[in-house]
Amino acid sequence: MMAKPNGKIQFKNLQSHGVLADPDFPKRTWKLLKTAMRQIHQQNASNLSFEELYRNGYNMVLQKHGDLLYNNLKKMVDKHLEAVAKTVSESIDEKFLLELNSSWINHKTSMLMIRDILMYMDRNYVKQNNLSSVFDLGLYLFRDNVAHCSTIKDRLLNTLLSMVQKEREGEVIDRILIKNIVQMLIDLGVNSKSVYIEDFEKPLLLKTSSHYQAQSQTLIQTCSCPDYMKKVEVCLKEELERVSHYLDSSSEPKLKEVCEKQLISNHMRTLIDMENSGLISMLKDDKIEDLKRMYNLFSRVADGLNLMRDVISGYVKEIGKGIVMDEEKTKETGTYFQSLLDLKDKYDNLLQNALYNDKQFIHSIQQAFEYFINLNSKSPEYISLFIDEKLKKGLKGVSEEEVDIILDKILMLFRLIQEKDVFEKYYKQHLAKRLLLGRSISDDAERNMIAKLKTECGYQFTSKLEGMFTDMRLSQDTMSGFKTYIQNLKKALPIDLNVHVLTTGFWPTQNTANCNLPREILLCCEAFKSYYLSNHNGRLLLWQTNMGTAEIKANFPSKSHELQVSSYQMVILLLFNDQSKLTFKEIADQTGIPTTDLKRNLLALTNPKNKILERELAAATATATATATAATTTTTTTTTTAGGPSSSSTATPTPSKSIDESDVFIFNTKFKSKLFRVKVMAVVQKETPVEEKETRDKVDEDRKHQIEASIVRIMKARKTLEHSNLVSEVIKQLQSRFVPNPVIVKKRIESLIEREYLERSKQDRKIYNYMA
Repeated sequence: MMAKPNGKIQFKNLQSHGVLADPDFPKRTWKLLKTAMRQIHQQNASNLSFEELYRNGYNMVLQKHGDLLYNNLKKMVDKHLEAVAKTVSESIDEKFLLELNSSWINHKTSMLMIRDILMYMDRNYVKQNNLSSVFDLGLYLFRDNVAHCSTIKDRLLNTLLSMVQKEREGEVIDRILIKNIVQMLIDLGVNSKSVYIEDFEKPLLLKTSSHYQAQSQTLIQTCSCPDYMKKVEVCLKEELERVSHYLDSSSEPKLKEVCEKQLISNHMRTLIDMENSGLISMLKDDKIEDLKRMYNLFSRVADGLNLMRDVISGYVKEIGKGIVMDEEKTKETGTYFQSLLDLKDKYDNLLQNALYNDKQFIHSIQQAFEYFINLNSKSPEYISLFIDEKLKKGLKGVSEEEVDIILDKILMLFRLIQEKDVFEKYYKQHLAKRLLLGRSISDDAERNMIAKLKTECGYQFTSKLEGMFTDMRLSQDTMSGFKTYIQNLKKALPIDLNVHVLTTGFWPTQNTANCNLPREILLCCEAFKSYYLSNHNGRLLLWQTNMGTAEIKANFPSKSHELQVSSYQMVILLLFNDQSKLTFKEIADQTGIPTTDLKRNLLALTNPKNKILERELAAATATATATATAATTTTTTTTTTAGGPSSSSTATPTPSKSIDESDVFIFNTKFKSKLFRVKVMAVVQKETPVEEKETRDKVDEDRKHQIEASIVRIMKARKTLEHSNLVSEVIKQLQSRFVPNPVIVKKRIESLIEREYLERSKQDRKIYNYMA
């Protein structure tokens, strides 16, 4: 019967026949089996009766001759494979692998047939004696006699490595043949891959390492960073293809590790530092694809992304530091913060399109921005000024959606500053001016910004800001009632008065000396005061003349103009109705305006863009139709402005020089303007060192109270706490507004101990107890 090479032959109801008394049975039977097996090895098994052969093998085992059968089989296969090894060894050049592959295929086929013949021995004798199965025995013998033959083993390895190398160099090789040989090595390990690993994989990895070590050295010296990375991508792709075509899948991670070490790990620093093409160059020129390629390659190796992240972070810090410490850029808050926003947009784009929004990169770049923004102690003030600029004119003609995007970007910068309480101080000042002077371009945008700050920092942060809006709304109702009150009295006020009643705790009011208001305005103020206090018994009004605006009509020889001025400027100009020439001292004495404010307003009035006053003889008259501004102490603050709403006109004046107390001022009769309404705004000056110190002192004082309140809250809940833990919790609780200095926290703890809110533990002075 014919045997099928890949199947098993099944025999049923086989019995031994009269062999018990035959002493020649073992010898005769083995001879028969041996002859048949030789025919099988010679691929000449078509005339064999496999059923008869199986029966003979069955009887040999049954008659306790299994050892003879097994040992003789081993000797016979040994001898056959010696001849096979000789034939393979004598094959030349490219025929070597073909001959080996052919011999291997034939051997496997033969051993499968022999296994089927000796199936009974496999199931009984072999199993009982813990021996290798017939087929496995054939594998071991092929390994020892052929694959590990002294004339074949090294030649096989060198041939395989040579073919792999040829393919790496661009030649076409017989991948199927290599795959068959590799599979042979895997099979020869029987139940492990030891033969494949020792005979081929390990040498292949060593060869691969040396190959790419040499190639990478050549490429790194001749290629730019992007070109090198592109070639590395090709190499890695080709190596993965080799695995899929003819290597075992278990080799893939090992081969990748070797290639990545030689091609990437060993050259990361060099690639990053390449002049004109390295990482810094990519960042400068927004090389998104190259950055993405570097991320992908560096993510393959240990510390690759850490190195890349550190370099990017360092570069962002360097660029950002250059912006925040640039005195020219910080002079213009718009330019200053637009530079920061542009930088943030650049790296947001980089994160999204090149760095896959990697959370660690996001955090690293965020920390870099936080680092350099807080290098400049004025950043909280500058952010508030930037918002002020946007909400006054920067959002004009912008859709609600675009406004929201702009405010979100500003909020992103706000999140980065550590001294949010300092920002709050300045934001309150700037918001007050926008509201009182009617300079805000949109109430919706103002409320949107406050809502965002509230979401970011909580209700406490924005409660006073919201209170300012409430005051503005209530002031409208108050003014409506006041006008009705005046009408009912059937009296006419000499000016059109508008008052803002401001709650002291909400607004950044100052205890400034009242200036000497004209008699007409004082009459109006007294009328409002009488009305207001009649409806709000027990309250006290203090007029904040430094916070008001006015509209006055000025008659020049050529033309009349309506001047939109501050209350201080109005008081100054009205002096020139009676006198054509006044010294600085005379103006100061007659108005009572504080020196700093007086100089600031005179600078605006003598500015070349709107030179209402000049420092040479002139003659003109000015008639007043408008008035001042006032503010509060205990619960209310009042601001009064006379005239209608402000209209657009000239830009904020820039002083040409400072005002000297010996200067003399003359009303400019030659003044001309194409506009009927001329807006004369007070010169906006940066904080003086004294003002800056006052703001900082207020912030520090507020911080003391906040730190103490935090300490008490924590200790009330915890009762007992160790010093370092208390300091840590205080910092954690307050860091959303500012980062408390541990030294200051310690001083506040000492103060609370002195006031008997806390006490030191008698057992350990580093432990505090809460005293109810």
